[in-house]
Parts: sequence; C-alpha cells; structure tokens
Amino acid sequence: MAFRYGEYHDGPDPLAPPYDVRAALDEMGDAILSGSTPVHALRDLLKRGLPGNQERRGLDDMLREVRRRRRDLRERGRLDGTLERARALLDKAIGQERAELFPDPSDEARLREAGLDALPEDTASAIQELSTYDWRSAAARQTFEELRDLLRREVLDSQFRGLRDALANPDPQAMERVRQMMADLNDLLDKDSRGEHTQDDFDSFMSKYGDLFPEKPRNLDELIDILARRAAATQRMLASMTPRQREELSNLINQTLDQAGLSDQMRRLGEALYARRPDLAWNAPERLTGEEPLGMGDAVTALEELADLTQLETALRQDYPGARLDDIDEAAVRRALGRSAVDDLEALKRIERELEQQGYLLRRRGKLELTPKAVRRLGETALRRVFSSLDAGRRGDHDQHDAGSAGELTGSSRPWRFGDEQPIDVVRTLVNGVRAGGVTRDRPGVRLSVDDFEVAETERRSAAAVCLLVDLSYSMALRGTWAAAKQTALALQALVATKFPQDAVQVIGFSNYARVLQADELAGLDWDMVQGTNLHHALLIAGRHLDRHPDFEPVVLVVTDGEPTAHLMRNGRSAFEWPPSHETLELTLAEVDKMTRRRATINIFMLAADDRLKEFVDEVARRNGGRVFSPSADRLGEYVVSDFLRLRRAR
Repeated sequence: MAFRYGEYHDGPDPLAPPYDVRAALDEMGDAILSGSTPVHALRDLLKRGLPGNQERRGLDDMLREVRRRRRDLRERGRLDGTLERARALLDKAIGQERAELFPDPSDEARLREAGLDALPEDTASAIQELSTYDWRSAAARQTFEELRDLLRREVLDSQFRGLRDALANPDPQAMERVRQMMADLNDLLDKDSRGEHTQDDFDSFMSKYGDLFPEKPRNLDELIDILARRAAATQRMLASMTPRQREELSNLINQTLDQAGLSDQMRRLGEALYARRPDLAWNAPERLTGEEPLGMGDAVTALEELADLTQLETALRQDYPGARLDDIDEAAVRRALGRSAVDDLEALKRIERELEQQGYLLRRRGKLELTPKAVRRLGETALRRVFSSLDAGRRGDHDQHDAGSAGELTGSSRPWRFGDEQPIDVVRTLVNGVRAGGVTRDRPGVRLSVDDFEVAETERRSAAAVCLLVDLSYSMALRGTWAAAKQTALALQALVATKFPQDAVQVIGFSNYARVLQADELAGLDWDMVQGTNLHHALLIAGRHLDRHPDFEPVVLVVTDGEPTAHLMRNGRSAFEWPPSHETLELTLAEVDKMTRRRATINIFMLAADDRLKEFVDEVARRNGGRVFSPSADRLGEYVVSDFLRLRRAR
C-alpha cells in the first residue's frame, strides 16, 4: 500500500501537545493578584485568548470579526432587487410588444396598445393581468416567461436555500418534484406533531430530496431549524421594506405560489415552522444600506446571516448573568467564522473545563472559586516576582545544623540507628548490600542486613511563629494598595510553605473587626467596604497565635495605610471613631506592649504618609523596638519578604 502525507486541514493538529493549564492559571493570576476576582480573571483570559506556542483567538477577536461581518452584510446591497428586476423585465416585455404592434394599422393593434397603457402601476397587478394576455411578439412572450421563471425561482429560493439553482432550467418535472417534496415535508411535520415520527422516516425523506437541501441536515430537528431561520428571514425582509414595496412583493409572492400550485403547502409549512420556533425574530426589521440590488434569495440569505451574527454577538459578549462558553452555538460559529474559529472556541472551552477538572477552579453554589492548589500556584508566582527583584546574595540560609536530626535534606547520608525517622537512602542502602554480599547465580537478588541501611541526613532549623497583619479597610482600595497587600500575603505564605515548612504562619486581616485568613481564600479575597482600622483586635488574635507556639521565634509584620480608628469593646463589638479616640490608641498600644513582653518585634510597613499614621508608628517602634518601612505599593512584597528573611537569619 502507498501512503502520502500532507498538511492536516480538518481542525487542530491532532499531534500538538495539550495546552498547559498552569500557564492559563498564571495568566489569570496576573489579574487575580492585581485585585480581580477569579470569575472576572477567567472571563478576561477567555476574551484575550491563549498565548504561547498554541496561540488561539479569544472571544474579543471573534467578536470583532462578527461585527465586521455584520457591517459588511449591511453594506452589501438593497432588499428590493427582485422588485427592480421584475419591473425591468416587465417593461422590456411591454416595450417589445409595443414595437411589434406599432407597424400594424389595425384597430386590434390600437386596442392592444390601449390595454397596455391601462396596466396598473403595481408590478404584481400588472403581471397578474398580463398572465392571460396573448402576446403578438415572440420576444415579448419569451421575456415574460423569463420574468415568471425568475419570480418562481426567487420565491422558492427565499424559502429553500438552493432551489434557485435546482430550478435554473424551466422543467415541469422539476416543479412537480418540488410540489411533492413540500407535500411530503408537511406530512412529515404532521407526523412529528403526533409523536409518530422516526429517524427512518427522515432518512427516507432525505434519500428522495436530499439534493434540494445543501445544508445536509442529519435529523428533523436540524431541518426544522434550517427552514425556520430562513422563513423568519423572509418575514424580516418584508418587514424591512416600505409599506408599498412590502405590499407589492407580497402580492408577487402569493401570485407566484398560486400559479405554481404551492400556496396551500407553503401556508401549512409556514404555520408549522412558526409553531416550532416562535423564539426567532420573525418580524423584526433589519436595514441594509448598500447600493447593489439583491434578489430575494440573496436578500433572505443576508438577513439570515445577520440574525445568526446578532445572536452570536450576544453569546460572545458573555456579559449576562451565568454566562458560560457552552452557551455559544458552535454551528453558528462555523457558519459565521469558519472551522478555525470552532477550533479556537473548543480550545477555550477545554481550558475552562481543564481548570475545573484538574482542581484549580471550583464552582460552588454558582460561584467560581480558587482551590488551595490554585492558591499555592499563585503564591509561588507572587514569590517568584518578589525574588526577581531581590539581590540573589541576600537570600540567607538558616542557623542551626545538627546532622541526623529532623529538618531539611542536606544531600548526605549516615548509617541508620534505632529510632531514626529520617527517610531511607535507597541507593546507598542497595550499594552497601551489593558490596557486602555480592550477586551470584546462586544468589541472584540483593540481600540486605541491618548494617546496610543508611538514612538521608537532614539539618535542624529553628522554627518561627509568623503573624502577617493585613489592613482590609476601604482606604486600601481607594489608595490602590490592596492588590499589593494581597500579593504580599500570598508570597509570604508560599515562602514559608516551601522554604520554612517548620514555621507556623498566620495571616490576619483587619478592618472594623479582625479575622484569620485561610490560605485558600487569600487569592480571591477582597477588601471590606466598612469603616474602621481595628489593629487592636488583630494584635489580640496574633498574640494568641504566638502563645500557642511558645518555643517558636515570634515574627510580627503589619501592613497598613492608616492609624487605628477602631477597637474591640468588652462586649465583643467594634467601636469606631475618627479621629481616633484616646481609648482606641491606649488599647492598641497595650497590645503592642504585650508583644514586646513576648519578645516579638513588630515591623510595620506603612503605605501612606499621613502625619497621624507616622506619629502612631513611631510610638510603636519606640515601645517595641521594631522598624518602620515606607515602601511604594509595587515594592511592598520585596520589603516584607526581605525583612522576614533578615529576621530568620538573625534568629
């Protein structure tokens, strides 16, 4: 057998590697770490498209193409092309008849001319009167038959796409086949309405008349959809005309169907289609602004495509509640934008599905949330950003080393001792067994003794109880510092989890009240639209965390843009007052003094330059001995992580 290989054209490359959803999450992370919610970040990603080696168009690119196509269709031509052409052929036939009558001096010729002069101005009425006229001129008779044939083909093509070509040559048998097709189609729809239709009935119908339906529908539902959309487009064409044009064309249509013996069948079909698809815009006018006159079939096709594009534009905007990519009709995308757009849409849908299936996104009660797995990934991203701006030489190691104790791997190993909990070094253990006993034909396997076992050597590291206190008040959003604070919290959480797993970290958010923030809610966290900066409550919660780890080194970091304006009362309620009351400052500084007695240094990262805030943080530094930083928002993470590393090295 011979094989020939070439470029693959029917869809995406089947051998291309799958898109890395982690890259998609990183793209979303840029928006999430800047303060966007997961649902908005995902929506923005899908609108932009997929970057990288497998670049795909986003919804915005498709939307621009749809709008361009709509503009081009509107400028394509005028709707009255059939009327204009029919009037031209009618005038031509009348002119040819007059030319034949003019040389004849008889009274009969004059009577015929008078009859032609008395024809109504309405094209449909004039054609109706001339349908029984006995033409003297053979050329005029041929032109009039051409006119009737044109109307028959245009009217049928406006209902069934492709019939114009099928009826290009006048053929009584072809028209009879069309009549039989419509009768069988109506019978098929009646049978379906009674619940008696089967797929075999449809297949039998298509085997007889499939060439009349270039769309090649696979079942009755698809055929109904095709015919209903075209019938609705015909009604929209009539609704878009002037009243006089609409009346004239309607009369032409009815007259043509009567002469073809199709009026009753077409009426039955129209009623059946409307009953099944009343949701279509049957009588909504649509304006075409082009100069070229369009025939009925072409005009209906243009209006049908415009309706598709209008619905597709609504779906692609995704700006309605509960919008999903599954709402976008792939068949409409294929008709409007081609196969490549379907592949792009499928790639976007796959990303949305994979983010959920691989455990990065979770839909809970209709709300999109980040999973802990996604938060860890975003934390690593935030940490990489911080370290990219830090001097590599400033990353310190840890202080205490005790080979053989619990901690981080050093790369060395030692003989196993009873009670060791370190991981077994499998490679060195097997090497010791081979060296001790060897491998022979009689002993093909490796026999291990207790003395052969070695364990991986580790180093002991001092543990720290870390408290990061993050201001969630409304002013953080107003000053544009909230996104930086969230990135900092994620970066610190990731740093402790990866480099200092023995540390106990707690992130505390505070506004009118304070609360512990779990790692999985940090990325999707938003600021509180309330009044109050209750640092007093935050320090109370931080103190409890330090007390639960008395043997850990205490680390307290505070990120805020304002002085305390709220405190926790004895009844557990928050008391807010601005300017800050004496009681609020007194209670907050009392908690600062407690932190000092716990040997916990409080370092404050000040995101505003207010005089009241400066005065307060200077007092905290005087009482506690901690340091005060005033970083810009874009360098907050760098300052916090650097200070944390400095404290850990110092300890």
